[in-house]
Amino acid sequence: MRWRGERESDNVEDRRGFSGGGGRIAIGGGLGTLVIIIIAVLLGADPRQFLQQVPSEPSAPTSQGQRPSANPEEEELKKFVSVVLAKTEDVWQDIFRQNGRQYRDPTLVLFSDQVQSACGMGSAASGPFYCPGDQKVYIDLSFYEELRRRFRSPGDFAQAYVIAHEVGHHVQNLLGISDRVSEMERRTSEVEANKLSVRLELQADFFAGVWARHVQNQGLLDEGDIEEALNAASAIGDDTIQRQSTGRVVPDSFTHGTSEQRIRWFRKGFETGDIRQGDTFSATNL
Repeated sequence: MRWRGERESDNVEDRRGFSGGGGRIAIGGGLGTLVIIIIAVLLGADPRQFLQQVPSEPSAPTSQGQRPSANPEEEELKKFVSVVLAKTEDVWQDIFRQNGRQYRDPTLVLFSDQVQSACGMGSAASGPFYCPGDQKVYIDLSFYEELRRRFRSPGDFAQAYVIAHEVGHHVQNLLGISDRVSEMERRTSEVEANKLSVRLELQADFFAGVWARHVQNQGLLDEGDIEEALNAASAIGDDTIQRQSTGRVVPDSFTHGTSEQRIRWFRKGFETGDIRQGDTFSATNL
């Protein structure tokens, strides 16, 4: 991705080196503890599924003087994600305007180890997440090493896909989709709630693809960028994660979709560039 020299977003909140405060992470869901921890590393988890029974009041951060010395590699990543966030702002502001709506920029919070959000306490182990309560995307930049090493998904556009997917959840929040899905999840069984979660996550993948199409139209993609994003989407499919972690696949426990589904919806967003084509909730074939 040709990002150097591009505008960096002002909506980045750097909490690296700050204390996340007290509290605990409540991990729930239909899988065993080991599997749910691994699934939590997937992109775009709705933190309300994992961060329940946690106080939502933020704790006071430690002083600036306690922040570790800047790591040059992480500082480069900070600039990169700031540019990616700025590109999501530009694209979604334009799309919302074309559809007679007003887009509100989310804030990207950089943290290390753990962080307090309006949705509760998050940790590096749970991966990047979006909190609709404060309209912020949270990421520990060490996740990118995990993406490269554990999930074998290197490349800057694989990293950009992470941000674009989380911002996709923000778009869902602004459109009222997240609230409607949450309400339906509360009224149904765990298996049916998981199916709704899959459709929500696949739509966020679709929105990430729409964003990628607009970035391509700006001439900012390099050859192989889309393949990097597709590789990342495939690597974090529920079936792939479960097969690697437990040796078996349990479809009723899926919360994000299979590798094939994630690829398909990202690709559809990229090929159409049209948010009206992303109704995963009415789709008969995911």
